[in-house]
Amino acid sequence: MVKAHTDETGNERTPRKGALSVPPNTRTVHDSLGTLQVPADAYYGAQTARAMYNFPISGLHFPHQFIQAQALIKWAAAKAHRELGVMQGLVSDAICQAADEVIAGRFSNWFPIDIYQAGAGTSQNMNVNEVIATRATEILHNSGATGDDIHPNDHVNQSQSTNDTFHAAINIAGVDALATQLDPSLAELEKALARLATETENVIKSGRTHLQDAVPMRLGDEFLGYAENIRRQRRWLEQAASQLLFLGLGGNAVGTGINTPPGFGGLAIHFLAQRTGYAFTLAPNAFTFNQNPDEVVYVSGVLRSVAGALGRIANDLRLLSSGPRTGLGELEFPAVQPGSSIMPGKVNPVLAEMLNMVVFQVNGCCQTVSDAGGAGQLELNVMMPVMTSNFLHAIHILANATRQFSRLALQDLHINVTACRQHAETSLSLATALNTAIGYESAAKVVKHALENHLSLLDACRQLGVEEATAVRALDVDHLARPVSQHWPPFESKQTSVPMSGSGTGAQEPLGSPIVGLAASTRPKQTATEGND
Repeated sequence: MVKAHTDETGNERTPRKGALSVPPNTRTVHDSLGTLQVPADAYYGAQTARAMYNFPISGLHFPHQFIQAQALIKWAAAKAHRELGVMQGLVSDAICQAADEVIAGRFSNWFPIDIYQAGAGTSQNMNVNEVIATRATEILHNSGATGDDIHPNDHVNQSQSTNDTFHAAINIAGVDALATQLDPSLAELEKALARLATETENVIKSGRTHLQDAVPMRLGDEFLGYAENIRRQRRWLEQAASQLLFLGLGGNAVGTGINTPPGFGGLAIHFLAQRTGYAFTLAPNAFTFNQNPDEVVYVSGVLRSVAGALGRIANDLRLLSSGPRTGLGELEFPAVQPGSSIMPGKVNPVLAEMLNMVVFQVNGCCQTVSDAGGAGQLELNVMMPVMTSNFLHAIHILANATRQFSRLALQDLHINVTACRQHAETSLSLATALNTAIGYESAAKVVKHALENHLSLLDACRQLGVEEATAVRALDVDHLARPVSQHWPPFESKQTSVPMSGSGTGAQEPLGSPIVGLAASTRPKQTATEGND
């Protein structure tokens, strides 16, 4: 029995065999399963409509950055086909113009398919093919050209398969998201931490290990350690992201390049690199590319490492800001909003808490990518849609959370210099410095005496008869907090060449990469005759 379903207007409709019911004002479309009706103004076609009916799962859709990447591939393919002499110029031009309009976001409301859909992303690929084909047909007819309509499979998808293009689109969107969103945000955080390191280089505080008092150190060195960690996370991300530059276009369904003219993949990738500014190149093995989106899993693992570093910083600063009266109270976050609905005047570390939550979500996204990445069989991994969604979502929220944390939490972070120094001077771990002056056992007696009598170590030394000058010299926190790293090369924050408001893939301004090594000029471009086409 065919069950009724609710359409977009909320009306219950019963679909006819071979067709899907839609509101009035419709047009007829068809695919290999038959004809059906779609809204008259819809740019999508039959396969999109079927996917909407089959997969009303989450209400979540692919981000525009991914659709841009798909449209870029269609644009590059049409240009390559024209240059290779296998597509008429008018058809190629119309497809390129339609793809450009999709890249610019003109038809964003016509990409309605749920991220949980047909394996490998066939529905999503056909959605893009149908929208571009419909718009390209309009362009062709408006120009006065006569002849057949532009077909989503025969023309827009020519020399392509979902199996190679969907994977390629993940890589393209991932590179752009890393370069224009996440890396600039991490660079901003690195710069903010380096600034705090400079501002607090003379602030003495107690170090802490095992959450217990340790020897004194400088707060500036703590911040400098954070900044250096973010810098190396960026470097690791850069190294991993370079693997996304390999695209398997031209491999088609399984990697053999069936129905694909020689040189197509290399030429299409050349156009992609030329337009985006990223050093895309032909993958060494088309079969490997179709079978294994493992470079996405690899980058996702580094994203998890980045998230761990961010979570560590957020947790540390929350601890150091605990209080203000009953905690450590060495730092104080800016009051960006009231902290309690019942306790007046309470201020919470809300930006750090937000960052922690994002870290947990990113870990979940990366686990999904890892699980899905290992779920391929034979010549294809069909789990690419859920990989794409989680991969790009992880990058997106990491970038936004890091930027907000830098600007709202660190920009006006208050340092309680008095509390920092008091904790350093009263820490019993200062006794470590007495080892070389009076010996380990004598120093242990001083610690025990100070602890039992609620004394400072200096006062305990005096009561136990330790020479005053020896005790004062050994317990000088300013001297003890001198870091060994003062003899290391100076820290220089790595800067980005891309504005913080990166324009994204396919924008009017040419793209560039702030991640060293991803710019197209650093890697030879693929020629039309290279590779395994």
